[in-house]
Amino acid sequence: MMKIGIDAIACDVAKIHLPIKTLAEARKIDPDKLEKGLGLLQMTLPDYHQDIVVFAANALTKLIAENDIDFHDIARIYVGTESSFDNSKPVASFLITLMEQRFGENSFSECDAVDFTFACIGGIDALHNCIDFVRLNPSKKAIVVTTDIAKYDLNSTGEYTQGAGAIAMLIASNPRIMAFENLWATNIKGVFDFFKPLRTIQKSSITGNYNNDTWFDNLEATIDIHKEQPVFDGQYSNQCYVDRIRNAYFSFKKLKNTDQVLHASWQSIIMHLPYAFQGRRMLPEIYILDAEPNIVFGDESAEERQELCKRASKSDAYKTFVEEKLMPAERASSLIGNLYTGSIFLGLLSTLSHFENLEKDISNATFGFLAYGSGSKSKVFEGTVQLEWKNSISSVKLFETLAKSHEIDFKTYERLHKKEQKESVLQPEKEWVLDRIETEIPNLIGARYYKWVD
Repeated sequence: MMKIGIDAIACDVAKIHLPIKTLAEARKIDPDKLEKGLGLLQMTLPDYHQDIVVFAANALTKLIAENDIDFHDIARIYVGTESSFDNSKPVASFLITLMEQRFGENSFSECDAVDFTFACIGGIDALHNCIDFVRLNPSKKAIVVTTDIAKYDLNSTGEYTQGAGAIAMLIASNPRIMAFENLWATNIKGVFDFFKPLRTIQKSSITGNYNNDTWFDNLEATIDIHKEQPVFDGQYSNQCYVDRIRNAYFSFKKLKNTDQVLHASWQSIIMHLPYAFQGRRMLPEIYILDAEPNIVFGDESAEERQELCKRASKSDAYKTFVEEKLMPAERASSLIGNLYTGSIFLGLLSTLSHFENLEKDISNATFGFLAYGSGSKSKVFEGTVQLEWKNSISSVKLFETLAKSHEIDFKTYERLHKKEQKESVLQPEKEWVLDRIETEIPNLIGARYYKWVD
């Protein structure tokens, strides 16, 4: 049977970070609550010259250059993001332009390109689509790019989970890293647990003029503002996360037609991690229900269910489960923060890099993927590690790269967050940068231009 999956992978994460301990002390939070309770050590931040196109273009350039990819083999570049700054022009179209600047005019002119948006699961949706495409067109290849900047309001409960970066993956037949079965379970429900709406304010509250005079070409009496920061309810979002993943998990078990404990067959479990320990804190219910089928939730009160899960999470068996199946994916998340659509793929890369550093061969091992996106949707599926996985990820050097991250102080962090910083913390080198945003030519207002810096 023909195998389809991830043949190569590359990443580009922000090169500057704020230690979580520094943030905790500034916010008068016990550092142990964040470091030991949530698994957070650092959060990465975009520098002055960086945005989601920069991260995506850097990751894609690495993927192409490090794997000697023939552009003519690439039939599509699909992007997962929830940080887009344009309601019309997709990030994918920027990537086509920049790749042609780098690798030759019209080198990608016959390549399809589009963005997928569904909160943090958009990258999985792009992967799912590209796998189906290659399955139908095995001589073709596709690229999936996830790129996001997770930004939260200062002093909010999400502030310490921020992160920034991109992952790029080559999807092909006979992949070197991971092959996926054609079994996908989905669970979806339309909710408002986390979203980024347009926020409306009266123009008069800005201008002080109640005659609705034109203001920066805005003729309407109201002004719509798009903030990078989300509207969210942390506790409700956690419950949606558990509900969607639990339902998709047991739907997948039905698709597998097995009575065995599903997670017992997985070498590692790869999940969306908005913070490093999210998976271990959200999984006790699934762990109990699958490992102990005689337990049926339903009649218990929410408090009783919570207490049962709490007891399970403190058991030696569950701690071993976490250490063996979840911890490898958590390692990079602790040092980077939330990558939204890229979070689950960072978990995969972290796990592979973990075993590579241990010099442990995990060829033919099965990984379970539990994906989630607010709004809300989960997809559960499996992947099998291929024989050439070590060779294919050898150039990534994830943890070696993260060890070189540049620490910034709290003042610099706040200036970057408020966009008061007017110069780069680190001078760019061998990477893409945001060169300028057009402010004068009427039919190009807001156009973003990028350049490669050697």
